Amino acid sequence: MILIADSGSTKTHWCLVKGDKVVKELYTLGINPFYQTTDDILADLREKLTPALASEKITQISFYGAGCAFEDKKDIVRSALSALFVHASIEIESDLLGAARALFQHQKGIACILGTGSNSCYYDGVTITHNISPLGYILGDEGSGAVLGKLLVADCLKNQLPATLKDKFYTQYVYSNAEILDKVYKQPFPNRFLAQFAPFLLDNLEEPAIFNIVFESFDAFITRNVMQYQLDEMEVGFVGSIAHHFRDVLEIAAYERNVNITKIEQRPMEGLIQFEVGRRTL
Repeated sequence: MILIADSGSTKTHWCLVKGDKVVKELYTLGINPFYQTTDDILADLREKLTPALASEKITQISFYGAGCAFEDKKDIVRSALSALFVHASIEIESDLLGAARALFQHQKGIACILGTGSNSCYYDGVTITHNISPLGYILGDEGSGAVLGKLLVADCLKNQLPATLKDKFYTQYVYSNAEILDKVYKQPFPNRFLAQFAPFLLDNLEEPAIFNIVFESFDAFITRNVMQYQLDEMEVGFVGSIAHHFRDVLEIAAYERNVNITKIEQRPMEGLIQFEVGRRTL
């Protein structure tokens, strides 16, 4: 049986596949080796993953994860998984390659992620040949949940939102300004903390101040990332919760830059299952 994982910074989606059928599906916290050690990952997976899979005979693990673009980071995740699944063959790839395979299978295209973080690449149908570095939510990650949350919180703290919206935010999220600053600057996973505010943006999208935050961040993602690739007759696809839930604004931002989005998927798992099953039957 094949265990397939799609891991972002917030959550990891696991599917156990036998033949071409999903026999088990579950979620754990996100895994990102830029922020976690092997021991950190092991602690979470021992509690939430292995009890659900203890009786399964897993022969192959295909793990696609945020932060897994470099070999030293892949090794952190591989070490954790190999300690738990000693008889399985383990492949670790980036979440970006996972997005590309899910969107385009063996065809070329521009693959983009808009979730807690953001990323993009040119995929030639086999591998990623060009990638504009996302740079993380401090220097980049335009259009991501973390950056959208950052912009919203900054506008609240600097009194840039209408008073009614600001009051609504503090009623819905009971944090003091000091607590927000502590979460962002002193606590682990500030990107997860900031991304949790994306639903507020979605619920208040009809407000001009909120629409502008979302639109301008998507426009920045398109101009600073997507438009650096050769786009002539090239399919452009997106995966991720932000792309899915804010698709109307994303499509407007893309249209105004003459970028044609051909696919938007909330989750890449269905496409990854198709890819993984397909390549094992070739």
